Parts: sequence; structure tokens; C-alpha cells
Amino acid sequence: MAINVLTLVGSLRSGSTNGQLAEAAVAHAPEGVEVTLFSGIADLPFYNEDIDVEGQVPAAAAKLREAAGSADAFVLVSPEYNGTMPAVLKNAIDWLSRPFGAGAMTGKPTAVIGTAFGQFGGVWAQDEARKAAGIAGANVLEDAKLAIPGSLTRFAELHPKDDAEVAAQVSEVLVALKGAAEKNLVAQG
Repeated sequence: MAINVLTLVGSLRSGSTNGQLAEAAVAHAPEGVEVTLFSGIADLPFYNEDIDVEGQVPAAAAKLREAAGSADAFVLVSPEYNGTMPAVLKNAIDWLSRPFGAGAMTGKPTAVIGTAFGQFGGVWAQDEARKAAGIAGANVLEDAKLAIPGSLTRFAELHPKDDAEVAAQVSEVLVALKGAAEKNLVAQG
């Protein structure tokens, strides 16, 4: 049985290096890991408790929650916008955090990776994403990190999936998620 890792990308731009990094995760998933890219993040309305009513949840949010509910683990891929994570990624985390204490991320292993043009590879944004996911109930793996600096130059002519160093690093993150997800499944019986 493969571990299902749901991946949320915080960039909506076509050709995004973070989107490409998520594609690298799909391409280099280790044996026993299936990486699924969630494609509806742009369709999510901003979280509002008034519209989060059982039986009336917006279709895009219901689709996200359904995908997250069947996931064993998560990879959040975050660029850095003005020193923090993009609003679309935070909004997705907000939708997954409800109902409080029983959201779709609760207890599930989660890793945050990303790339940015700056010299630190978006670590501020990734730290914020880890913080938000942890508060949402996720089991954030603090040691499963990947921040790649200089994205625009590093990936100008080379897709991240074709970069041997990136491929190995992404695979390491997924191996860590697999181990944590397997422990969860054993604990659940």
C-alpha cells in the first residue's frame, strides 16, 4: 500500500519554480509513495465561517477537504511573498484547519519545501507555513525541510526534476514523510 502525499503549491503562476519543484516531488517519489498535486487552490474562496456550513461548503473547499481527508501526509510548497507565505497557501491551510481540532490535516505528517530568488530560498515563508500547519493540527516534521535559493537563475534552463541535487533532497523529504505516515497507520491499527 502506497502512502498518499497531497501537495499544495502556494504559487498560481504558470511556470512557477515552486510548481516545478512540486512536479519534481511527483517525479522522484520513492517506492511506496504516491504524490498527488492538488490543482484547485486558486478556486478556494477566502475562509469565512459564515460559508463553512455543513451541507453548504463551497465546492472548491469540499474538494480540498476530500482530497486532504484521503491523504496520509502533506507537502506544502511555498514561495516567499514579502517575507511570508502566499495568501492562497494560508487560505488552504485555514480551510483544512476546520472543524477546529478535527480538520483534515490533524495529526498527519507535513513537510514544507520551496524555492525563492533570494539567498535563503524562502525560509521565512516556509517557517510561517510550518507554524500555520502546526496550529491547524498537522504533525509538522521540523527536520524535513528544503529551501532552495536563487530559483530564477538556478532553474532558468534546468527543471528542478532534472537537477540531481534537488531530486535527492526532495526524495529525502518524501522518505521522512513516508516513515512518519507509516507510524501513524500502525498506531491507528
